[in-house]
Amino acid sequence: MATDPVPRTSRLPAFPPGFLWGVSTSAHQIEGAATEREPSVWDRFSAEPGRIKDGSTAAVACDHYHRYREDVALLAGLGVDAYRFSVSWPRVNSPGGLDFYDRLVDELCAAGVRPVVTLFHWDLPLGLDWLERETAERFARYVSLVAERLGDRVRTWITLNEPAEHTLLGHALGVHAPGRQLMFDALPVAHHQLLAHGLAVRALRAAGATDIGIANSHGPTWPASPEPADTEAAGLYDLLLNRLFADPVLLGRYPEGLGDLMPGDTGDVEADLEVISEPVDWYGVNYYAPTRVGAPQGTDTAFGGVTLPAGLPFTVRRIEGVPVTDSGWPVVPEGLTELLTAFRDRYGERLPPVVVTENGCSGDGLDDRARIAYLDGHIRALHRALQAGVDVRGYFVWSLLDNFEWAEGYARRFGLVHVDFTTRRRTPKASYRWYRDQLRAQRQAAGRTG
Repeated sequence: MATDPVPRTSRLPAFPPGFLWGVSTSAHQIEGAATEREPSVWDRFSAEPGRIKDGSTAAVACDHYHRYREDVALLAGLGVDAYRFSVSWPRVNSPGGLDFYDRLVDELCAAGVRPVVTLFHWDLPLGLDWLERETAERFARYVSLVAERLGDRVRTWITLNEPAEHTLLGHALGVHAPGRQLMFDALPVAHHQLLAHGLAVRALRAAGATDIGIANSHGPTWPASPEPADTEAAGLYDLLLNRLFADPVLLGRYPEGLGDLMPGDTGDVEADLEVISEPVDWYGVNYYAPTRVGAPQGTDTAFGGVTLPAGLPFTVRRIEGVPVTDSGWPVVPEGLTELLTAFRDRYGERLPPVVVTENGCSGDGLDDRARIAYLDGHIRALHRALQAGVDVRGYFVWSLLDNFEWAEGYARRFGLVHVDFTTRRRTPKASYRWYRDQLRAQRQAAGRTG
């Protein structure tokens, strides 16, 4: 990271008994064993020259497919309540693919770690397309298959991970798979993913599931100034990155202000919204940073390491006076408190309990004190949201392992555990030990108060 603040070593404030502590990963980023499954859009994208910054692929990644027992042992040693991982749709489409997840879930249950399954984390099977409505229907059939196989042991399900990023980065800007540059013509992708979410909720309910959520990425949007042009630009950005993906799920409607931005044949939108707004048991929030937004400046702007083209109706500006990660993302823990209290105020009783399904930072080194400071600050900010009346039920660190970080390749390390990508050797970092010790303290506090 660009800064190395001294971490707080005091004990974190006590969270309520039953609060769920975990870590997260995703299939494409850690599993490897690419030849033992069908290809995904990310396999094709990564094979195209210049798409991945270091020229790498996820063909082997952390080799979790073959080393999952070692990784479950790391989870047990960490002492987490739950492990959030994704099931690879292309692997499920392959002979014996579900057998791997059977073995993984059994291993987790034997270790006393709750499996939390994400059903889609960007690795769409090659040949499918989120521009096509049929993909949502095929997703529901895939979800039914997974639930039938794993539902006797898996209690907690996540339908989709970050449809906003998959729409923006993969289909509007082209810097993620499948590499399209459709700009606002990518919005049907958002609708079809949200429809897939609603259909998946119905499929999971039919299979007897009672603990279902979605993992949407959110962050406060801060106008660059009080000037009307900046506040208007920030409002549009907030609508596209936050409300477009929350309002349909929680309120059953798209936010006002979209106008004619959603072109294409998306079917009967009103009927779809009834499906999209199927009640969830909790709402997942992936939080990394707020975004400072202003009126167009006529030049390319940076978006978390991604270049936004000129001609957009907003620009992303630097947040001054705060530390940044080595990915260039601002470190603003208080943004998490602001986000969650704003959600409570906006959605009221329509907001179910909240789980922070991702939060973490990139940075090198085994003595990763900056990551400890980052996690410490954000967990304290989460506790402040809880004290302010937000019904927060859990927190998951991103990520257990250093992994294939999408278009960044292996250049960015988010793990509590260091991975040598030559030998695949795992080495717990200082942050692993810090999180382990904090979880022990939380259990002790719960034992005294529960």
